Amino acid sequence: MLYERTAISKKPELTIQNDLALLRDEQKLSPDLVFRDPYFLDFLGLTDTHSEKDLETAIIVELQRFLIEMGSDFAFMARQKRISIDNRDYYIDLLFYHRRLKCLVAIDLKIGEFEAGYKGQMELYLRYLEKYEQLDGENTPIGLILCTGKNEEHIELLQLDKSNIRVADYLTVLPSQQLLQKKLHRAVEIAHQRMQRDE
Repeated sequence: MLYERTAISKKPELTIQNDLALLRDEQKLSPDLVFRDPYFLDFLGLTDTHSEKDLETAIIVELQRFLIEMGSDFAFMARQKRISIDNRDYYIDLLFYHRRLKCLVAIDLKIGEFEAGYKGQMELYLRYLEKYEQLDGENTPIGLILCTGKNEEHIELLQLDKSNIRVADYLTVLPSQQLLQKKLHRAVEIAHQRMQRDE
């Protein structure tokens, strides 16, 4: 399901071909190939009723497994990264650096469904990182909001991709074997259809 879980699978065919060609020919990785949705965090052992702090603590305890789920090239930078703006303190839940994207990645952990106000909070973090933390030669920081649900129309209308923000679900319990088999069969079917169309 890795392909299905990356943002690239939800893009138009031409965008997919261009991103894959860029990776193959120039070894350049797009954010759509890096960030997944959903993330399976079942290894954290969280109960149905957990707080954002519980989630964050569990991630730090299981940091190696969390990095494997995130994908390769992520390097851990900070937990509860304190930033001060106009004499007010804010805290970025988790801060990573992605080696091949050459940028900082701010992760905001949320319990419950995505809300429109999360965009403004993440934009503030990203502009701060861009102004004060980004080094010469690095690309613009990317924000990832991890939540337990989202409405696709909210994401579309807020045009989060233009702000360099991604939103992804996280699951603390793996889907049933029947659902995984159904998704696998569907992915194989789509691949067969594409191959026949390309021939």
